[in-house]
Amino acid sequence: MPPRPVHEPRRDDCPWCGSKRLRTRLRAPDLRHRRPGTFVVDECRDCAHAFQNPRLTAEGLQLYGSEGDQRAGHGQLRATARAMLPFPEPESWLDVGTGDAPFPAAARELFAYTAFDGVDPTPRVERARAAGRLEEAHVGHLTAPEVLSRVRGRYDVVSMLHHLEHTREPRKELTAALTALRPGGHLLLELPDPSSASAAVLGKWWHSHDQPRHLHLIPLANLRTELRAQGCEIVVTDRKAAHIPHDLATAASLYLDRSRLRRTAGPLTALAAALDHLLAPALRRTRFSNTYRIIARKN
Repeated sequence: MPPRPVHEPRRDDCPWCGSKRLRTRLRAPDLRHRRPGTFVVDECRDCAHAFQNPRLTAEGLQLYGSEGDQRAGHGQLRATARAMLPFPEPESWLDVGTGDAPFPAAARELFAYTAFDGVDPTPRVERARAAGRLEEAHVGHLTAPEVLSRVRGRYDVVSMLHHLEHTREPRKELTAALTALRPGGHLLLELPDPSSASAAVLGKWWHSHDQPRHLHLIPLANLRTELRAQGCEIVVTDRKAAHIPHDLATAASLYLDRSRLRRTAGPLTALAAALDHLLAPALRRTRFSNTYRIIARKN
C-alpha cells in the first residue's frame, strides 16, 4: 500500500481573502529538525497574507511537529502577562496551545487570585496540571466540539501566544476563543509579524518562517479587521513591547549547524544572542520588530 501523502493539493487562491494574485515568498527545507522535504510559502499580493502552499495534512503536521517547541523565556512571558494589568483582574484565564504551561506559570506571579486553565493537543497540558501550573487541563484542539462545549462562556481572558500561525484554520480558532470568553472578556494575541524587516533580510533563516510548522503568517491589519468583523473592540495594538530578541541568534544557529563552521556554532550563536539583546531597545521601535500584540474586548 503506497504511503499517504503529507501535503494537501496546492491551492490557487488566498485562504484569507480569496484573491488569486499570489507570489512565492519563500522556499525552505526543515532547517530545525532536518526532516526531508522542501516547503513553499506563498503570499497574497492583495492582502499580504502568507501561507504554506501546499499545506501539510493533519498527518504531515504530526510527522513534522515538535512536542519540545518552547515559547519565549520567562521574563518575556511575564512582560506579556503584565499587558493585562490595566484591565479588571480576571477570575478565570484560558491559555490556548499552552504546552507545559510556561505562560500561566509566569502570569500567576502577577495574578495570584486568577484560576488558569489550559488547552493543548498534547499530553503536556495534563502534566502541567499535575505540576500545579493549571487548574484544569483540556487535551485537544479548542475548535473540537467536545473541548469547546466544556469552556464555552467561562473565561475573562483567553490568551493565544504564537499559536495561530500553527493552526490550519486561524479564523475558526478566533471564533472558538471568543466563544470561550464571557461578554466583556479580553482576547490576548501575540503573533509573528510577516512585515518585519528581519523576515526580508534573513529569509528562510528568520525564526518565524519556521517551515514546515508555521502554516500562516497573518498581517496585523488583517487580524484587526477580522476581530472587528467578529464583534470585538481593539483596545491595544503593540509592536514594540512584543518584540522577541532572538532573530540573529536563531539565524546563526540554523546556518552554522549546516555549514563547515559547525564546531564554532556555540560561541558564534552566543555572540549573536548578545547582539540581539543589545540591539533590542532600538530594533523594537523600527520595522525590525518581529512580533505584534493585540488585546481585543468581546462586545
